[in-house]
Order: sequence, then structure tokens, then C-alpha cells
Amino acid sequence: MASTGNFLQHRNDNDVRPSLSPEELKRWKEQITANPYRNYLYSYPHKTAYREFQPPIPLEQLWLEEPADSFFLYMHIPFCGARCGFCNLFTLPDKRADVHATYVDALERQAKQWSAFTGLKPYARFAIGGGTPTLLAAPQLSRLFRIAREIMGLDTALASISVETSPETITEEKLAILKDNTVDRVSMGIQSFVAAESAAIYRPQNPEVVYQALELLGKYQFPILNLDLIYGLPGQSVESWLYSLNQALLYEPEEIFLYPLYTREHTIVKPGDLLRQQDLRHACYTAACQLLAEHGYRQYSMRRFAKEAAGTSKAILDYSCQEEGMVGLGCGARSYTREVHYASRYGVSRKATESIIADYVSSESYDTADYGIVLSREEQKRRFILKAVLHSEGLKLADYSGRFSASLWNDYPELNLLLQSGLGEVEEGILRLTPEGLGYSDSIGDWFISGEIRERMEGFILP
Repeated sequence: MASTGNFLQHRNDNDVRPSLSPEELKRWKEQITANPYRNYLYSYPHKTAYREFQPPIPLEQLWLEEPADSFFLYMHIPFCGARCGFCNLFTLPDKRADVHATYVDALERQAKQWSAFTGLKPYARFAIGGGTPTLLAAPQLSRLFRIAREIMGLDTALASISVETSPETITEEKLAILKDNTVDRVSMGIQSFVAAESAAIYRPQNPEVVYQALELLGKYQFPILNLDLIYGLPGQSVESWLYSLNQALLYEPEEIFLYPLYTREHTIVKPGDLLRQQDLRHACYTAACQLLAEHGYRQYSMRRFAKEAAGTSKAILDYSCQEEGMVGLGCGARSYTREVHYASRYGVSRKATESIIADYVSSESYDTADYGIVLSREEQKRRFILKAVLHSEGLKLADYSGRFSASLWNDYPELNLLLQSGLGEVEEGILRLTPEGLGYSDSIGDWFISGEIRERMEGFILP
């Protein structure tokens, strides 16, 4: 982690004064900007920081003390048609319908046990992710919504509902199920409209199938269509990247997520595979920002771009942007309370994933948290900051003071570096990244991770 020098104390949240020499500040900014994609924060703390709880924590106790006013219900379907070359998520290539049915049976058993602990408050959001949820046969897909409503107590009139899909799994029957269950947002991973680029990441995808899926989705007029694209693919140029982005824009999605390609030693595409080509990721990112702004999209984070009018007509309940009170059903799903994050064990290899899923479906009891992390006060603060400041809405200084009875600048004077470097700003009591800073969100987040969490993450060996 970069040195941040000796910082002056601050009289109040708006009294920000330089604390590094110009040369020190220049070196710090160069460390942030020289490698924008050194790491990323899918969540914080990352699941590789989780460890086995000794003893396990009873869920009844855990959820009874959760202060969130409303919850987020998430269901994880850990099955895909194939594993993409960049994927390090908890997912298993398995198309067998009987395997899917047995898994949903287990998810229903889990829901029946958890509803006694988590049914004390309403759900503001419901999401089904994976994996590829629409790989499930129509009857199993319908069951997920029934479980959410009848067992977990989801009120579909008060919750935003999101489902992930892929082009080859979309059918009229499945889209009708989503529509009948008032799904507000359908998110489809395309990654690239160029067949050679898809093949390079081991994602055999005929562009014609993508176009057919987009046409079919348009017929159902979901309030929000989100499309995922990836930049930095093997063989990709800025021009071919913009071609894919322009193809997506032809369908006028309400939302677009743009992801830089990350590789790890345990993914199919290895980090070394990308060393043979020029790293164009930041050039692709800046070109995309300009193009999307010209098409009326507002940037909400390094990855999320959306139309101002994107949304649903439902009267959605309020839900904390900090993602506390997240109830994760299914093997591989994460659950978040204010002080404890927990999940099943984590694996990426086929052997490890199959073993973890087998343990899950054979279990009869799901009433304890066995694997996760207990967040210290320090980590709660860092999470609160990161979940806000890496988004355009920013961090309200008064919210931090109100929650933790402390000054942000006294607790983390190193955040002044964002302001002094031009990567961040404070306006009307809100700390946020500048447009330049948003482009370096991943390296800024990596810089701000605590030493303790970093040591836990780096000491984790993936099975």
C-alpha cells in the first residue's frame, strides 16, 4: 500500500488542507493511475477474506439483531452452459434438468428454515443471479418466484426485481414467466458482438443468437434492460470495442454495465495470455464514456451507465446503499448483516464447486453461518466509505458522522489524497470521485483496503 505520509488534523469535515509535498502527491497519483486494473472490489470484504467460523453462528441470533429497515433477497443459481474464460465466480457448467431440480429442492428447504429468521422485515429488492438462472427449465424458474413470495414473504408490488440471463437461454416461455412475476430489470451478459472476441474468452456465441435474443426481449418491454459488455478482450481493439458498444446502443437499453477484463491464475484465460498484447482497457473505457454521454447515458460508477429516466413504476421501499440486510439463498450466495458476512465455502475449479454444491443439496439443516467474516468497527467504516464513494452519489459526510460518531477526515486523513490529486472532490458535504477518479475506481478501492483484509485475501488458496 502506498505511503500516505503525516496528515494534519481537521477542525471540521470541510476543513481540508494539503499534507504532502507536490512531489509526494505526484508519486502517489502515479501509483494509482499507472495500473488502474491491479485489483477490483466485487464486494467488500471480498469473499477470499472469509474463514470458517468456530463455532458456527446461529442465524436466529444474527438476524434478530440486524438494524436494517428493509432487506435484499438474493437467490444464487450456480449453473451455466459453459464457463467463460474470465470467470472466477461460483458457477458450474451443468445443463442437466434433474440436477437443477434437486438444487431448487434444497433452496426451498433452506428458504423454509430462513424465513423464520429473516421474515421480520420487508424486502425492498429481489434478485436472481448466478450462473445463469434462465438455464433452468420453466417450471423450476417459476418455483423460484413462488419460494420468494409464499415462503420468504416477498411483496412484488414493493420490491424491485432483477434477473440475470444469457442470449442462448432466452425463450418466450421463460420471458413470460419473468413478466408475469413483475420483473423490473433483465440483465443479459453479451460481452462482445464480435464472434472472434467471444471465442477468445471461451464463450462460443453466435452474434445472430444475440440479436435474436435482443429482439425477443424488446417484445416484452421490461422497465429496465441491462446489457453487460467487457473491454480488454484478447485481440480486441478500441475500434472493435466501440463496434460492440454501438451494436448494444441500437437496442436502446436503459442500463449498460461495462466491465474491464480481469484474469486470475485460476481462470481459463491466464494473466500471462494478455501480456502478448497492448493493454487498451483504459483507452476503451474513456472512449466508451464519451460515446455513452453522447447518447444520453449518465455515469453512476466506473461500470454502470444508465438513462436518467430508467426505473420502475412500483413504489419501491427504501434500501440502504450499503447492502446490509442482504439475505442470500442458494449455494454460493452471500448474506450480509451489519457485523457479519457469510456464505458457503468458495471454489472455482469444477471439482471444488461440485463438492460444495453436493454438500449443499444433501444438507437438511441451514440454520447456522459456518463460513464468513465478522466485521470489526474499522472494517464497517471502510465498507461504508467504499460502497458510497465509488459511486457518483458519493459519501455524505454527515451520514458517516451520524453513524460512527466520528469525523471522516480524522478517521481516514489519507482520503485527502483524493482531493489534493484531483481524483475526488467535496461538494455540499458529499465526498465523491471526479470523472477522472471514477476511471480509477478499482485501483483507488484496492489502495484503501485495510492491511488486515489484504493479508487474509492474499493468504487464501482457491480450491
